[in-house]
Amino acid sequence: MSDDIAVDSVEPLVTLHVGFLLMPEYTLSTFSNAVGMLRMANRLSGRELYRWSTYSLDGEPVVSSAGLEVKLNGGLQRAEEAKILLVCGGYNIKDYCTKQLLDSLRNFAKNKIPLGGLCTGSYVLASAGLLDGYRCTIHWENLASMREEFPKLQLSSSLFAIDRDRYTCSGGISSIDLMLNLIASIHGHQLVQQISEQFTCDRVRTEKDAQRAPLQYLIGASQPRLVDAVTLMESNIEEPLTLDEVANYVGISRRQLERLFNRYLHCAPSRYYLELRLSRARLLLLQTSIPVIDVAISCGFSTAPHFSKCYSDLYGKPPSNERRVHR
Repeated sequence: MSDDIAVDSVEPLVTLHVGFLLMPEYTLSTFSNAVGMLRMANRLSGRELYRWSTYSLDGEPVVSSAGLEVKLNGGLQRAEEAKILLVCGGYNIKDYCTKQLLDSLRNFAKNKIPLGGLCTGSYVLASAGLLDGYRCTIHWENLASMREEFPKLQLSSSLFAIDRDRYTCSGGISSIDLMLNLIASIHGHQLVQQISEQFTCDRVRTEKDAQRAPLQYLIGASQPRLVDAVTLMESNIEEPLTLDEVANYVGISRRQLERLFNRYLHCAPSRYYLELRLSRARLLLLQTSIPVIDVAISCGFSTAPHFSKCYSDLYGKPPSNERRVHR
């Protein structure tokens, strides 16, 4: 857990008011998980350690990605009463990053109000320039496009990130970990342990925990060479290695490498590598406006026709159609 949380100085008996800005199509579970931690902190302590309010940009109701609405306390201008403001994002977040929204968030930052992003709420803060110079994270599906669009961000694949007065998490149940670490920084680990027990959490995860389950959890810890090989592939998307190079780096023969992939991942290493690159390409196509040829090059394809053929073989449509249908 980070030692430099901006609200460390808040007295334990002072109620901390947390504001949640709900974006259209926000992820309901991520929001409710965060509120649930605050509610349980109050219940177990017997005091109102936290209170929370919900806002939309204009005060009008917004529908979550689950099709449900939460009662709001007003428009974003009323969030000035909050001591920390968390932007709750979800699907199609780019469509809702209006100039009015970004300007409003910049004003909150000028007024020294700590800001955070849950799920794709991080994208909103990045668009406003409010994550420059901060460690931050976002859902793994958006990591590649975020790195392309905001190359100067200190972006990580961790579950959550707390850096001074910025709080970001990757979505899903990671908001639980973010809020528990926040609560621990103010009210101590004993309260957090009690909250964890109430929610049957076996442990409170830290910023060092990655979002996606490491491959060794899926295939067991007995195949470190296979894990190393996949890690190499994931780290070399733009300039793919040859299978001989991968095998040499992990200290086995190419034939041994092929046997490991066929036995544990049920495909040839060349096929696995190709699908890794195409999966990255698909995320870039859906989440950015980068030209198709640039997407191809960034994912290790030297020509557009070769990229288009491989993409069509896997996804049933050429890259240009993928983007057009999505829009």
